[in-house]
Amino acid sequence: MSLLRYPAPAKLNLFLRVTGRRADGYHLLQTVFRFLDFGDTLCFRVRQDGFVQRLNNVPGIASEEDIAVKAARLLREEAGVKSGVEIRVIKRLPVGGGLGGGSSDAATTLLALNQLWDLHLPRRELAALGLRLGADVPVFIFGESAFGEGIGEALRPIALPSAWYLVLVPSVSVATRKVFEHPDLTRNSPPVTITAFSVVRGQNDLEPVVSSVYPEVAWHLDWLRGHANTARFSALTGSGACVFAEFSAESEARRVASLLPEGMHGFVAQGLDRHPLRHLAD
Repeated sequence: MSLLRYPAPAKLNLFLRVTGRRADGYHLLQTVFRFLDFGDTLCFRVRQDGFVQRLNNVPGIASEEDIAVKAARLLREEAGVKSGVEIRVIKRLPVGGGLGGGSSDAATTLLALNQLWDLHLPRRELAALGLRLGADVPVFIFGESAFGEGIGEALRPIALPSAWYLVLVPSVSVATRKVFEHPDLTRNSPPVTITAFSVVRGQNDLEPVVSSVYPEVAWHLDWLRGHANTARFSALTGSGACVFAEFSAESEARRVASLLPEGMHGFVAQGLDRHPLRHLAD
């Protein structure tokens, strides 16, 4: 049996506010998630012996630490599955980039194996398992553009305008925990309503800390804001390192991309309203 391919799309945070902190240390957030038609690809082949194995080397991610492997093992244990799976992870999304690469890989694993292992688990159960793997996993299982609250897991659908994005990828990996533990982080932004999103889009409470700790991120963001004058807005996504600009037209995104100086890299992608695997759970 050949390996079956499934997409694991990137996400952007179109804004991000830190509105408080729970007793367990997790920060309370508000954000809007949007998927992109660019991301990792995961390939699966079912085994009958219950063994879960990653087939390929992924630079910087040991097999036993790979969240896709962890997701497969968690699902197998919780669902009482006797089958196993071989996984090949084709990485395009940077580690520590704020694009949700690991979370997306985990969600795609849960969604794909829900089909391949013939489990038919409902979306809410898969999302609950995903939350045990990481706070951003549930939105990829939710499967559509979402207004997120709590630690990012309380999700409501949101309608977003058609858009294209230029995403810049600094050659640094941001440690999310380091950012959230920084003493200068704003932790008391007033919450906004979902209808007020257009007012705060592009605002990210993590940006000042990330820019001060990682000067390369600040350079990329400054360049983007200086050159993407036709963009609706430019921002840091998640805790970084990636930054992006939103455009109404693909041509404008590609025009600005053509101006990138030597040593600066990125990609152009279209915003998606729905996750390409949303149909794999009810």
